[in-house]
Amino acid sequence: MEAHGPRTDEDLITLLTRTGERLAHPDFDGFAADLDAAALRRMWRDMTVVRAFDNEATSLQRQGELGVWVQSLGQEAAQIGSGHALNGNDFVFPSYREHGVALTRGVDMPEILRIFRGLQHGAWDPEAHRFHLYTLVIGAHSLHATGYAMAMDRDGMVGTGDPERDGAVICYFGDGATSQGDVSEAMVFAAVNSAPVVFFVQNNQFAISEPVTRQTRAPLAQRGAGFDIPSVRVDGNDVLACYAVTRWALERARSGGGPVLIEAFTYRMGAHTTADDPTRYRTRADESYWADRDPIARLDAYLTALGELDDDVREAVAAEAKALGRRTRETVRGWESPTSTAMFDHVYAEPHATVAAERAWFERYERSFADQGVHA
Repeated sequence: MEAHGPRTDEDLITLLTRTGERLAHPDFDGFAADLDAAALRRMWRDMTVVRAFDNEATSLQRQGELGVWVQSLGQEAAQIGSGHALNGNDFVFPSYREHGVALTRGVDMPEILRIFRGLQHGAWDPEAHRFHLYTLVIGAHSLHATGYAMAMDRDGMVGTGDPERDGAVICYFGDGATSQGDVSEAMVFAAVNSAPVVFFVQNNQFAISEPVTRQTRAPLAQRGAGFDIPSVRVDGNDVLACYAVTRWALERARSGGGPVLIEAFTYRMGAHTTADDPTRYRTRADESYWADRDPIARLDAYLTALGELDDDVREAVAAEAKALGRRTRETVRGWESPTSTAMFDHVYAEPHATVAAERAWFERYERSFADQGVHA
């Protein structure tokens, strides 16, 4: 297999090998000490369920029920591990692929699909879940995340020592977003204002079809040094390591230590979206190499070796995943098309004169077809 330049998987913080063997780490072992067998099974369950949901959504798009779908296949450990490190005061700013993080924040999974069916910009309450709406503009949300983190600090929600009050922000984006100016600007503001924000880069090695080697000559984690932001490079297919590193970063941010950059080195096992054909820009050998490092299989092997994952648990989770798939299909197929004027709803939080005028014009325009006996 052709190596991806200096961005191999050999220099990463790893607590669990690809074959499921536990490794010690002097700096991060303590941040995974609270992960007992029950917690690890919950992580395994979450990764398994979100992959099943992901596959169901892909099928629905192929059947014409969704306009497009963005898979998270292969990135479950980065998302579930970091998601489990969050507390109730933390706020998440996702891009558009963080289905696993959404699951850990209690978002009802079928509701995510309203966006990809073209019904809504977002179907969940961001404040209730402490999970913002998906952002389709690459990297733009990094500025929003930094601003929110600065506001948390100014509102006295950081560094008080009270775990019931202190929180931080975590912002997810991919390797391609690091080439966007918004991300650099966000890091400037975060650094100079010591904002409590964790920038979590899921380096899945491709910005659509562009490999990381065409974006940077050095590991993405090194970007942090230019802003004086502490940076960590973690094995993104190791759910234990992702949990430990994110927990450390969030605790640092909540206590007033400022921003952290995490590069989770992983691999997008699926396509960028269902409109993409990855066989045009990567090899079968590359895909096989990373299939051998499947994040779910890694944790599965570890739990099995410990005797903590039996057939009863597997069957129960398989049944749960199947039920979610069935409910997802029924929910999506039950949605009705919105009225054409629904595009004017929820544009702003408060009434807006320009939007009201445009809506009135559009309604007159639609009525003109009816007046002429023509169906619009």
